[in-house]
Amino acid sequence: MAKGKEKNNGNLGFEAELFRAADKLRGNMEPSDYKHVALGLIFLKYISDAFEARHAELLAEDPRAAEDKDEYLADNVFWVPKEARWSHLKAAARQPTIGSLIDDAMRAIEKDNESLKGVLPKDYARPALNKVMLGELIDLISGIALQQPSPPTPLPMGEGGRRPGEGNIRRAQATDVLGRVYEYFLSQFAGAEGKRGGEFYTPRSVVQVLVQMLEPYQGRVYDPCCGSGGMFVQSEKFVLEHGGRIGDIAIYGQESNYTTWRLAKMNLAVRGIDSDIRWNNEGSFHKDELRDLRFDHILANPPFNISDWGGDRLREDPRWQFGVPPVGNANYAWLQHIYWHLAPYGTAGVVLANGSMSSNQSGEGEIRKAMVEADAVDCMVALPGQLFYSTQIPACLWFLARDKSGRSLPSPPGRGAGGEGKLRDRRGEVLFIDARNMGRLVDRTRRELTDADIQKIADTYHAWRSARRDPHPGPLPEGEGEKLQYRGGFDFSGLVQTARELRKKQTPAEAVMWELLRNRQFIGLKFRRQHQIGEYVADFYCDEHKLVIELDGDAHSTSAQATKDKTRDAYMTSLGLTVVRIRNAEFLADPKAVLERIVVVLPSPSGRGAGGEGVAPYRDIPGFCKSATLEEIRKHGHVLTPGRYVGAEAAEDDGEAFADKMRRLSTQWREQQREAARLDSVIAANLKALGYD
Repeated sequence: MAKGKEKNNGNLGFEAELFRAADKLRGNMEPSDYKHVALGLIFLKYISDAFEARHAELLAEDPRAAEDKDEYLADNVFWVPKEARWSHLKAAARQPTIGSLIDDAMRAIEKDNESLKGVLPKDYARPALNKVMLGELIDLISGIALQQPSPPTPLPMGEGGRRPGEGNIRRAQATDVLGRVYEYFLSQFAGAEGKRGGEFYTPRSVVQVLVQMLEPYQGRVYDPCCGSGGMFVQSEKFVLEHGGRIGDIAIYGQESNYTTWRLAKMNLAVRGIDSDIRWNNEGSFHKDELRDLRFDHILANPPFNISDWGGDRLREDPRWQFGVPPVGNANYAWLQHIYWHLAPYGTAGVVLANGSMSSNQSGEGEIRKAMVEADAVDCMVALPGQLFYSTQIPACLWFLARDKSGRSLPSPPGRGAGGEGKLRDRRGEVLFIDARNMGRLVDRTRRELTDADIQKIADTYHAWRSARRDPHPGPLPEGEGEKLQYRGGFDFSGLVQTARELRKKQTPAEAVMWELLRNRQFIGLKFRRQHQIGEYVADFYCDEHKLVIELDGDAHSTSAQATKDKTRDAYMTSLGLTVVRIRNAEFLADPKAVLERIVVVLPSPSGRGAGGEGVAPYRDIPGFCKSATLEEIRKHGHVLTPGRYVGAEAAEDDGEAFADKMRRLSTQWREQQREAARLDSVIAANLKALGYD
C-alpha cells in the first residue's frame, strides 16, 4: 500500500507536501497574488489532461472524430488547442518566454470555450513574475498523478477490446484528484491571507454541516454570495456519495467580486460541474441576477455585519417580508433575501454572526420576532469559535424553511445520512443546537469540526424533524440528570472509561470497539464480530437493528478503496442494512462522540421504512439540543441563542461520594498550603543570602 506522503498516488496525502513545495517557490510574492498563479496552472493542467484522455479514446475509435470539437463538448470536456496543451507548456517551462506562452494558452482556451470567457488569468507574462519560479511550478504541478487504480470490478469487454465507460471513469478519477488539490490550495491560501481569505473561502467543516443537514439530493441549489464555490462542490460530493449523479442538482449563484467569481468558475469547472454563476459588481441586493427564480436549497456564508450595503436605496423592496432591515447592518437583509428565493418546500442554511440571534438594534428584534412567529426558522446552531480565517467573531447557523407542515417531499428512498422518510409537522417549534464545545484545534489560531461532530449535529436535526419522536420527550427521571442519558436511560461513562484504559495500552481500534460492544454492554444490544454478510465480512453486526459498524484505517482514504467501500455499502443497503463507517483515529480520539453518533442513527428493530423508521427518536440532551415551543421562545423575547434553551450539560458522575471528595480535596489543599509556606521560606533565605533583606 502506497503511503500518503508519497507523490503520484491517489491517496492525496501528498497534497500538503505539494502545497509546501509550491509555497517555497512563492518567494516574496504576496499569497493573494500567487494564489491566481498557482490555481490557474492547476486548472490548465486539469482541462489539458481531461482533453488528452478523451482525445486518446477518440483516436482509438475514429481518428476523424478526434478533431471534432463537438465530440468533446458533448462529453463535458473542454476543447484545448495544441498550443494550449500542458505537454507543450511543460516542454517550454525553462524558456524565458514561458509567461507569454501561458497567457496565449489561456486566451486560446477562452476563445474556443464560451463558458470560460473572461474567467482565466492572463497575466503570467508581467515582468514582476519570476519566470524561473514559473517554470519550476509547472514542473511541480506536472507531477500530480491523474491515473488512478482501475475499478475493483472490471467492466464487460466491448468491441475493439475496450470497456464501455472506462474512459469516463478515468476522467472522473482525474477530476477528483485535481479537484481536491485545487480545494486544498484554496484553503491554504485563505489561511495565508487571513481576513481577506475569508472573502472567498468558507471552511470545509462549516460547509459540510450545512450540506449534511440540508441534504441537497436534487433540485436547484443557490448561493447569493458564492465566493469560490465551496458550497456547490460539497453539495455535488454529497449527491455522488449517496448514489446520485452530477446533474441531479442545478447550480446557481452570484458573486460581486470579479476575481472571486473567476475562482468559483474554475473551481466548478475542475470538478466537471456545470453551473450558472453570475457576476456583477452591484451584488445580490441591488442587482439580483436571478430575481424570478426560486430554489430548493440555499446555502450561504454572507459577510458578517456589513454596514455599507446600500440599504437606504432599498426601503420599499418586496423582499423585506418581515420588516425593513436596518441601513447599518445587512444581516437581516441576507436572511430575507434568501427566504424570498426559497421554493414552496425549500430549505436554507445561512452562516451569520452570533449577534444576529439576539440583537434588538434598529428593529432587528422585531424582524426576528416576525420570522419566528411566521414559522420561517427551523433550527439554530451555535458554532465554536476560531472556525473562520476572516474573523474571530463567533458565528451561528440559521436554518430556514418555507413549509414546516411536513407536506414537503422526503429525501429519495434509501439515500441520506438522515434516513428520515416522512417529515413531521414542526410548526410552532424550533430546534436549538449548542455546538460551541465541539471541534478540535488544527493550529494555534484555528479550530475545525470533526466528522463525528458534523454527523452528530446533522443526525440530531434529522431525528428532530422526522415523523418518529420519542414517546416520552419530557425531562429525565429524577437522579438521571447527573449522567448523559440516551435511549433506554443508558449511561456510557463506564464504557468510555474502558476505552480510555485500552487507549493507554495502544490497543487497536477494533479491540477497543469490541470491548464496548461485547456482552450487550452497549444499550443492551447483541453484536457479532467479523460477521459474514454475503461475500463480505462486517467488522461488527447487530441483527436486531440490522446495523453494520465498519472501522476504517488510513487505507480507506485511497480512491480505489473508497470505490470498493461504496460498492460494499450499496450491497449491504440493498439488503436493508444500515452501515455506519467510522475512522479509527476519530474513534480512539473520542469514543463517547462516536457512541452518541451510533445511537442517533440506530434504526428501529423493524428496519428502515417509509415511516421514518431509519431514524432514532429525537430527545432533548441537556447542554446540547432542545426542541423549544413558540411559547418558550416568546418568554425569551424571541432571542434565538441556543444556550438559553439547551441548559447546562449534565455532569458526569466520577463515582466518588461528595463527602469523600471534600475530605480528599481539603487534605490536598492543606498540604499545598504547607508546601507553599516552605517554599516562601526558602526563597526568603536565598534572597537574604544574596543581600536582599
